[in-house]
Amino acid sequence: MFNLFTSTNKLSLPVMKKVAFYTLGCKLNFSETSTIARQFEERGYQKVGFSDTPDIFIINTCSVTDNADKKCKKVVKEALKINENGFVAIIGCYAQLKPTEISSIEGVDAVLGAAEKFRLLDVLDEFSPVIDEKTKRKKTQVFSSEIREVKAFNHAYSINDRTRTFLKVQDGCDYSCTFCTIPQARGESRSDSISNIMKTVHNIADTEVKEVVLTGVNTGDFGIQNGIRVERFIDLIHELDDVEGISRYRISSIEPNLIDEKIIDFCANSKRFVPHFHIPLQSGNNKILKKMRRRYQRELYAERVEAIRKQIPNCCIGVDVIVGFPGETEEDFKVTYDFLNAMDISYLHVFSYSERANTLAAAMEDSVPQGERNRRSKMLRILSDKKRRSFYEKNLGRNARVLFENDVENGMMYGFTENYVRVKAKYDPMLINEFKDVRLTKIDEADGTVLVEETEPVYETHK
Repeated sequence: MFNLFTSTNKLSLPVMKKVAFYTLGCKLNFSETSTIARQFEERGYQKVGFSDTPDIFIINTCSVTDNADKKCKKVVKEALKINENGFVAIIGCYAQLKPTEISSIEGVDAVLGAAEKFRLLDVLDEFSPVIDEKTKRKKTQVFSSEIREVKAFNHAYSINDRTRTFLKVQDGCDYSCTFCTIPQARGESRSDSISNIMKTVHNIADTEVKEVVLTGVNTGDFGIQNGIRVERFIDLIHELDDVEGISRYRISSIEPNLIDEKIIDFCANSKRFVPHFHIPLQSGNNKILKKMRRRYQRELYAERVEAIRKQIPNCCIGVDVIVGFPGETEEDFKVTYDFLNAMDISYLHVFSYSERANTLAAAMEDSVPQGERNRRSKMLRILSDKKRRSFYEKNLGRNARVLFENDVENGMMYGFTENYVRVKAKYDPMLINEFKDVRLTKIDEADGTVLVEETEPVYETHK
């Protein structure tokens, strides 16, 4: 059995094995990495930074785009530069989708799929390389079940990694978007129960955490347990709103067909849910939406945005959009561009379409040249900058409540208002992870953030 402690000589004190974590991808991955890290610490391992010569590297992967796969390979390479004898384990979506491909990456010791990653410490009871007796070379261990066998919901939340906590409430997806590999990587839609989530949130409320971000693969689809819908997302947020000790809740992302009038009305009158929605669009062209197998048309999306603006005028609205989907002509793209340009939204997350193996879109005809995808992506990123600038300008002159983070650069510190305006102020160590009343004064042309002035009274926390 692998010894958790090592000693260079008899007089040395025992040294705990050091483990480092690196997360690629979404907020959901961050919540899961943090939970797995706590499992290691509970077993006596010492969690360290990636550059602190760890004995073990755990890399949690994403596979939404081809670029994410390349990033995984790069992180493995960097890990071995830090410690050429380090044990490297790959987990996450890429590990589930392409375990054989990952096992061929030089330096990878173990690959664990969706069902195995939360049992990492049990599956890998010895964090030491396995040597092939015939070749005398290191052999990669692969532990990956078929995704249809993955049924359990694994509870996860991040803590002590950032000012805000990412709380996983849902996993998997029952949608069949033609461009997406997530159902293959994470399985069917499933959720934690409201009662379990409430226990976790009450525990989080006893810490220094001020903001909780609800996250999942399809967060608004919350409520499915063992294949049956037993609860609803609206029921969850009603319960969470009454928890004392949590100042803010933020919804990470929610599908336009799932954000109904009840949710909008609730958030408009909530005590703790902030005025910020991130709503994936993917295309503003109905022809492309149909090819993507999205569950709405552009008219419904526009209705949702209008309903939010009517109820919550200062709400921040973020949008996901994909450019260069197969068959997207210049005219199709212009329809999307004009649709986004006309809407009262706050920013865009822009993705260039990338072919993913085993998806219907990968076999579609009329592929858009990569250069054209890049051009369209650049156009929308410029539009996003304009939208964000316009949204910030509308907020200038008003008072806001900012949660300052441990994000300090060149004597300035940064934070976010309730409606997700990024602000900066002169560094004050007493303000880290604290709320402060400010007036939004002007936009800093250097980095696009908003400068603030203190107003009275200062909000006191109730932690």
